Amino acid sequence: MLDQTGFDLWADAYDKTVGLSDEQQTYPFAGYKDVLGHIYQTVLEKQNAAVLDLGFGTGTLTAKLYEHGCTVYGQDFSPKMIELAAKKMPGARLFQGDFTQGLAEPLRRFRYDFIVATYSLHHLTDEQKIVFLHTLQGCLKEDGRILIGDVAFETRAELEQCRAAAGEEWDDEEIYFVADELKSAFPNLSFTRVSYCAGILTLTR
Repeated sequence: MLDQTGFDLWADAYDKTVGLSDEQQTYPFAGYKDVLGHIYQTVLEKQNAAVLDLGFGTGTLTAKLYEHGCTVYGQDFSPKMIELAAKKMPGARLFQGDFTQGLAEPLRRFRYDFIVATYSLHHLTDEQKIVFLHTLQGCLKEDGRILIGDVAFETRAELEQCRAAAGEEWDDEEIYFVADELKSAFPNLSFTRVSYCAGILTLTR
């Protein structure tokens, strides 16, 4: 798993690396643009939404939302990513923090129409995901939604099929979402498949 230094070193090439995988429809980023596009359209259904982006990276998604009048908050592990994103969104409230330690304290004070996480929460264990998502639900406004776009699957069998197809490219240090296995903790969880290795999980308050 990349540490903070690794994320900082990757930051300048991140968008190019992701784009190449998406265009070639290879694991892990096949469907990436469609995932971001779906979340983007969903958020913009609410005018001037308050959006918290967890693991915003270089601001690929949130910069677009920011341009369309959303109030943007964010947490990311990498100071370099924060620096790059802040140039695109000078009015955003961006904080450094490790998801394994929970939500950064200043971000707990606000309530959000949407909490979005794209290709970031797979660094948490399944147990950490459940605890963190329960915390995030408490930070939503009434009728607010959590939108998670990631390498994700509806069933464990689909994950194993993808693992077999990816072969040596599979990252054993990343822990991907399996929607069916989260439904006991979150009965109202819904899953939308975007590609053979990507999907969107939606949770309401």
